Amino acid sequence: MLNVIWFALWGLLWAVYFMLDGFDFGVGILHPFIAKDDIERRMVINTIGPVWDGNEVWLITAGGATFAAFPTTYAYMFSYLYTPLFLILASLILRGVSFEFRGKIESESWKKFWDFIIFLFSLIPAILFGVAFGNIFEGLPFDANGYHGTLFTLLNPYGLLTGVFFMLLFLEHGALWLSFKASNSVAERAKSTAQKTWPLLLIVAVPFLIYTKFATKLYNNYINHPVWFIVPAIAVISLLLIKVFMKTSYAKAFIASCATIVTTVFTGIIGLYPNLIPSSINPAYNLTIFNSSSSQYTLKVMLIVAVIFVPIVIAYQFWAHMLFKEAIKKEDLEDKEVETY
Repeated sequence: MLNVIWFALWGLLWAVYFMLDGFDFGVGILHPFIAKDDIERRMVINTIGPVWDGNEVWLITAGGATFAAFPTTYAYMFSYLYTPLFLILASLILRGVSFEFRGKIESESWKKFWDFIIFLFSLIPAILFGVAFGNIFEGLPFDANGYHGTLFTLLNPYGLLTGVFFMLLFLEHGALWLSFKASNSVAERAKSTAQKTWPLLLIVAVPFLIYTKFATKLYNNYINHPVWFIVPAIAVISLLLIKVFMKTSYAKAFIASCATIVTTVFTGIIGLYPNLIPSSINPAYNLTIFNSSSSQYTLKVMLIVAVIFVPIVIAYQFWAHMLFKEAIKKEDLEDKEVETY
């Protein structure tokens, strides 16, 4: 039972991370294009300035949970997916550095360089996270003799389609965030971008769902237990509601986008069960929640720790979002001689 609970928590931690850092990725990708001058770029960056590092706590938590609850899976994951995971971590480090360094020198070329770094290292992890999870959904080529793939093996059609799908999810998410967190012309451009991105997201989502049927075995659990179809159904409904809510409230559209990301991730997680990393060579070598987990005692102690500390993290982030709930205004930044971001 503890194995199943931790599998659900593992999936939840990844889903929450993508929901929160997803709009950071989207904002980072959009900011060189949606802002027309330095003040507007500062406005865009400051919409995520107080929360981006808190959002990344969930990545650390998800990684830590994988290490502690399913150490064998953690070891194989970082062995088989070493290059893409290294690129993701390096990108996140450079993106964080760019936020801090951008305003340290009053030089146009200096700021343009760090603006490009923000863009590039928001785009790379947005795609690579999708590529990594797409390959996990599809199954990795490993057996008793180890991993038989390379970095280019991961760049297969399904993995790349999943990467594009994730990127568009985050792009829409970021545009919706800016639609009500920024102001003036930046907010208007963000609304226009959200309107234009949504059809592209839908166009990619349809073949992704169809291709998933042929490239993976994720649908087997749904066919065997039809009640779980409610999760992908909610994902589809939430995606459609983004378009509906954009006519009245971009804040509501953002909430619908949050639901889309969470339920999309859980659609994959439910399809994986009880596997964590399937083998595309032979199912006998699948890493599951049973053959790669820690002891029951470890899982029990960790569950107690999670019950105590996860609500504290949630409370902190809720407080941070409430404290900085007001939209960033252009005039508030014009008189600042030294910028934080």
